[in-house]
Amino acid sequence: MQRTFISLFCLFIVILTGMMAMAMGNMTGLKLQIIPKPVHCEWRRGCFTFNRATRIVVPDDTSVKSIAEYMADLFAPAMGWRMAIQNAPGIDKSDNAIIFSLGPMPGLNEEAYELEVTTSAIMLSASTPAGLFHAVQSLRQLLPADIERTDKVDTAWSVPALFIRDQPRFRWRGLLLDCCRHFMDVEFVKRYIDLLALYKMNVLHWHLTEDQGWRIEIKKYPRLTEIGAWRTYDNDSTYGGFYTQEQIRDVVAYARSRYVNIVPEIEMPGHSLAALSAYPHLSCSGGPFSVETQWGVFEDVYCAGNDSAFQFLQDVLREVIELFPSPYIHIGGDEVPKTRWQQCAKCQTRIKEENLRDEQELQSYFIKRIETFLLSHNRRLIGWDEILEGGLAPEATVQSWRGMEGAIAAAQSGHDAIVSPVTHAYFDYPLQAIDLRRVFAFEPVPEGLTPQQADHIIGGECNMWTERAPQEAVDGKLFPRLLAMAERLWSVAGNGDYIAFLNRVRSHYTRLDHLGVRYGAEAQPVTILPQYQAAQRSYRVQLISGEKDLQIRYTLDGSDPVAQSPLYERPFVISHSLRLKAQAFREELPYGEMAEKSFQLHLAVGKPLKYTYRYSPKYPAGGPGSLVDGMSGSNVFRDGYWQGFEQDDFEAVVDLGKVTPIQAIACNFLQDINSWIFLPVEVGYAVSSDGVHFHNIAMLTHDVPQKAQDALVRNFRDVFLDTSARYVRVFAKNVAICPDWHPGAGGKAWVFVDEIRVE
Repeated sequence: MQRTFISLFCLFIVILTGMMAMAMGNMTGLKLQIIPKPVHCEWRRGCFTFNRATRIVVPDDTSVKSIAEYMADLFAPAMGWRMAIQNAPGIDKSDNAIIFSLGPMPGLNEEAYELEVTTSAIMLSASTPAGLFHAVQSLRQLLPADIERTDKVDTAWSVPALFIRDQPRFRWRGLLLDCCRHFMDVEFVKRYIDLLALYKMNVLHWHLTEDQGWRIEIKKYPRLTEIGAWRTYDNDSTYGGFYTQEQIRDVVAYARSRYVNIVPEIEMPGHSLAALSAYPHLSCSGGPFSVETQWGVFEDVYCAGNDSAFQFLQDVLREVIELFPSPYIHIGGDEVPKTRWQQCAKCQTRIKEENLRDEQELQSYFIKRIETFLLSHNRRLIGWDEILEGGLAPEATVQSWRGMEGAIAAAQSGHDAIVSPVTHAYFDYPLQAIDLRRVFAFEPVPEGLTPQQADHIIGGECNMWTERAPQEAVDGKLFPRLLAMAERLWSVAGNGDYIAFLNRVRSHYTRLDHLGVRYGAEAQPVTILPQYQAAQRSYRVQLISGEKDLQIRYTLDGSDPVAQSPLYERPFVISHSLRLKAQAFREELPYGEMAEKSFQLHLAVGKPLKYTYRYSPKYPAGGPGSLVDGMSGSNVFRDGYWQGFEQDDFEAVVDLGKVTPIQAIACNFLQDINSWIFLPVEVGYAVSSDGVHFHNIAMLTHDVPQKAQDALVRNFRDVFLDTSARYVRVFAKNVAICPDWHPGAGGKAWVFVDEIRVE
């Protein structure tokens, strides 16, 4: 009787919901909260309700039975009972069962599945166990979020009747987890395997070696973990850790049971100081070295002219291959300074003996030699897009990170590519650079490829580099952005209704709460949006909330907003120089990071600006007026305030409108060498009354080390006495070419400029 009542109630709710949905013209968008969004869904009448008699029916297949055991274990704590598993492939579909079926699915790929829910049974069908596992995740997401709880919940466990036919767009849907800069414990890694599986991601790219730590036990070379796994700071404290081979086998088996393939990354020939600290003879100079405590790119790398370095790496890879059944091994290949090779007699001899042109081709020789070894062991090589330089290894797969150009070049040459560009996939970046909407807008297939070339884009990854993200900070950086990447890599092209997606994301927060995921914000909680009004010489300021249900409070005196600060209700006007701070609040508590911006109503604000060299269309900021808008950028070059000049110098002239007394001129420049951005060599100021004849009044330099790793802003300011002019010219000398020690040695350098201030 109880089951009949519940079924009738479910039927009433579904019919009512269906009528509402049809009135709105979008039934699926109203109800279906699965992430990633299934390719096809049909709603049916009624619902299926679980009870203690519900059982799981499986064919005579070990893998399928394991999936059924996984599902039964997953649902048992919250349901309060564990469903029995029965091997009876021919059972009647009306028999209160969850029925697994394995068989051909013509026209669909190997990860495809069908999920059919009726009032009496649930059918999960696929051609492979992986497809059935994905079907389980969809069924899991159809259940109330409380199914993720570890304690018994007294509720009716029901799912709506429907039919789903689904398959992924890409076969490579991954997460890079960097466990080198900050070590992640085994249970944490397993937890992320579970989270990837929930959202149908199927690759964990496990970054295991770096300058700052070697994290994988290699039996033949014990010093790699005795020495290379630990870094020592100036105060004699140590930090580190590593995974034993037993632990790695355990993690790999765990991932296999979740249909996640673990791809290990063993860095070479660069990012190798941890290994060189243990075995310095593998370098060009012979050391000594220590495990690096700073982030960045370092000159000491494996010696490409030393056969013992290749023997070492082959020995390492033999043990790696034995531990990881993955058909792919990632060897890095990125950010390799050529300084040591240029100075090394062995490397120069290698160049001559192998008829190589230069050190770029020496790197290609290195990668090709490693690929030959991997192919002999039935493994394929993946490298970052730098492996294109000097010639691509014959069967290598390219992971494109410096934009999409590497993927384009690889695909056009007939090579597979994985896309994870810094513009959309680097989740260590702050929300002001990459927010949820930006990830959702990501299109993995670059424009301009033929259909045949596009087939070489096998998928993508989101990258979790951990220079500034210890284990406890990872959740907040990956979630909810990982949900958008899961959607983009699974769902069909053009499936881009962001508002509908955002509603689905928000429906998952309770589920993530139960799973212990400390997710971050969808976007900057507060965005300051000013508009300069030239006639009034003032700013009209809007404060935009990145999420619903937030209050915004602000101050204009430079103090931090508190719960009693003015509440933002409508745009307001700023008519003098000040520092605005705005903070989101939820339930009277501060939420997310505070936003702040300085407004400087100096003489050049809103004045015409004429450029000598055009800024790059990649980094236009707000166009020509953005350098005299009275607002300055942060140390994030993608924040929308910086204009970039690639290899060109910067030169511009401000017209103040009339001859005006000038007391000071200042201009901001940015350095971020990891993005090829350098402070200018020098900055010059000149003035003129007629715009033709200029008088140089300042030439400024700086003392910031060119190798400084952290992004920083430098203000070049000079004060003058008895100076008047109508025109002010600002000049900055670009480094132009990345220096020899830099990973982009020989490539074009950038100068980034913002806000020419005339006082």
